[in-house]
Amino acid sequence: MSELIQLVIGGLSLGSMYALIALGFVVVYKSTGVLNFAQGGLVLCGAYFCYALRNALGLPFALAVLLAVLGTALVAVLIERVVMRRMIGKPVFAVIMITWGLLIILEQVPAAVWGYDLLALGDPWGMGMAGIGGVQVLEVDLWTLGVGAAVMLAVYLFFARSRWGLAMRASALDQEAAMAQGVSPGLVFALAWAIAGVIAALAGVMLSGGVRGLSPELSLIALRAFPAIILGGMDSPVGAVVGGLAIGVAEVLTASYVAQHAPFLGQNFHLVMPYLLMTAFLLVRPYGMFGTKAVGRG
Repeated sequence: MSELIQLVIGGLSLGSMYALIALGFVVVYKSTGVLNFAQGGLVLCGAYFCYALRNALGLPFALAVLLAVLGTALVAVLIERVVMRRMIGKPVFAVIMITWGLLIILEQVPAAVWGYDLLALGDPWGMGMAGIGGVQVLEVDLWTLGVGAAVMLAVYLFFARSRWGLAMRASALDQEAAMAQGVSPGLVFALAWAIAGVIAALAGVMLSGGVRGLSPELSLIALRAFPAIILGGMDSPVGAVVGGLAIGVAEVLTASYVAQHAPFLGQNFHLVMPYLLMTAFLLVRPYGMFGTKAVGRG
């Protein structure tokens, strides 16, 4: 039983990171209608910003994280202003390909500066363990759960209670009506990308913290959150959270129990499980758990 609890906590920790990344996807998609594959590159930017500030400048970890968050938000806004703003009204396929190209570009920058070696982020957790009811878990997993829960709550309160959150929701529902009420679509788009950058930076720090380490492959790990977005629903922040947690737990449990009881499936079968879940669920519910069902005229 203790092993199962340990695995579930690890799965929830991984799932909370997937949920953060999925939340960044959903914020941009819900506000602008853009499926932003560059989110994986922003995750990478946040982690490497933190590494540079922590190791090159010797800043305290908390300050390095804060500055990395601000820096990644600035990069996201610049992408929206310089690149994505020019694509308004263009074919959806072209816009998606632009974000994919941005992902490739953002992946190459840290690789050119720091190479492909695995780097230690210099976080305060390291390989530390903590005991909970007789179960030993990684400290970084507990911090990840805490940070993930705090960010998800903050995003919920922002959209539900703040003036700009309500403006973003109104713009997503009916852009022309929102403009008639004085809401600027350009400001809404920039704010959506900035929030996505903040979330991406925090997810990047959590993904590369502790024993995991940091490398350019982090962006590929970030894209493994994509099944969580589809599972939960493309336009649902709640779905992003639920989908991320479900995918994380499924991946960790599969990695442990398949190795013990079904080794013939291969060592990397746990990487396939999220996509199997996504495919099976979409056959039953094509819009995801909490996605908005599109109404078309036949």
